[in-house]
Amino acid sequence: MDQPGSAGAAVRDGLRLAIGTFSVIPVRVPEINRRTAAVAMTAAPAVGVALGGVIAALAIGGRAVDAPALLTGLVCVGAAAALTRGLHLDGLADTVDALGSYRDADRALAIMKSPEVGPFGVVAIVLVLGIQATGIAALFGHPWWAVLCGIAAAYGTGRLAVSWACRRGIPAARPDGLGAMVAGSVGVPSLVLATLLIAALAGPADPDRWWHGPLAVLAGLGAAIALTAHAVRRFGGITGDVLGAGVELATTIFFIGLAIGS
Repeated sequence: MDQPGSAGAAVRDGLRLAIGTFSVIPVRVPEINRRTAAVAMTAAPAVGVALGGVIAALAIGGRAVDAPALLTGLVCVGAAAALTRGLHLDGLADTVDALGSYRDADRALAIMKSPEVGPFGVVAIVLVLGIQATGIAALFGHPWWAVLCGIAAAYGTGRLAVSWACRRGIPAARPDGLGAMVAGSVGVPSLVLATLLIAALAGPADPDRWWHGPLAVLAGLGAAIALTAHAVRRFGGITGDVLGAGVELATTIFFIGLAIGS
C-alpha cells in the first residue's frame, strides 16, 4: 500500500479528486495538496471523456427509439448537469456576472462569491444549454460511433480547458479556494499530450472530414484560453468559478464548431 505523501499516494488521491471534482460520484480523498491537485487537473480531460461517453449513450439510445433530436439533446444536457451537480454552470453564471459588472477586481470577486445569479448569468446558462443541446441533436445524422466520439470529445474538451487554465505561470485570484490550490500546477508536456489525445478522439466525429473534429477541439480550447487570459487581467488570476466557466465555454464552442458544415 502506498504511504501517505508518496508519489503513488499522490496519483491515487489525485485521480480520486478528479472524479469527485468533475462528477457527482462521491469519492473520499485522504489528502489534498498541490501534488494531488496537479494530478487531478491533469486527469480532468479523462473524466470528461468518461462523462461524455455516458451522455453519448443517452443520445444513441434516444435516436434508437426515434425520440426527437432536440428533445434528446435537452435530456442529454440536463443529465450532464445532474452528473456534475451543475457546478460548472454555477461557475459560468458567477464569472459572467462578475465580468459583466465592470467593477474592480475586489468587487468583481465579491460578486463571484455571492449566491445570487444575475441577469448575465441567467442568459449565459440558457444560451449554453440551448447550444449544447442543439449541437448534440446535430450529430443525429452521423453513425453511432461518430456520435460517441463527438460527444465524448466535447466533454473532454471542456475539462481539457481546465487543465490549460491551471498551467504553469497562471496565478490564482485569491489566496484560498480551489483556484489557489490548482493554479500553476499542470506542466506543458502533459497539456500537449492531452490535447493530442482529445483531438484524435474527435477525428471520427465527422466521418467525411477527419480534421473537422480536431479543429473544433482547438476552437473550444482557444476560446477557453482567451477567457482565462481575460480573467487574469480582470481578477488577477483564476478562481474555481473561472474554471467552471471555461468548461462550459469550451464544450459549447466545440459543439458550434462541429455543427458548422456538418
